[in-house]
Amino acid sequence: MAHHKSAKKRIRSNEAKRIENRYYAKTMRNALRDFRALTDKAVAVEQLPKMNSIIDKLAKRSVIHKNKAANLKSKIALKVNAM
Repeated sequence: MAHHKSAKKRIRSNEAKRIENRYYAKTMRNALRDFRALTDKAVAVEQLPKMNSIIDKLAKRSVIHKNKAANLKSKIALKVNAM
């Protein structure tokens, strides 16, 4: 158990950040699932920059690793090009 005031605050703030990061990561996964379900190339091309933006923001905030972000962006780009 933490004894210092700052350590107690750190525990509280870490928990709040963890919950927020989980929310954003889950939102990204749901958006990816919906994106992968697309069958119309025109719609996919229109939504690709939005997906890349979401992924980049999470990588910038260290919610996901930068290499994972690069892999995800690569895979969805390949999917769009293969349509």
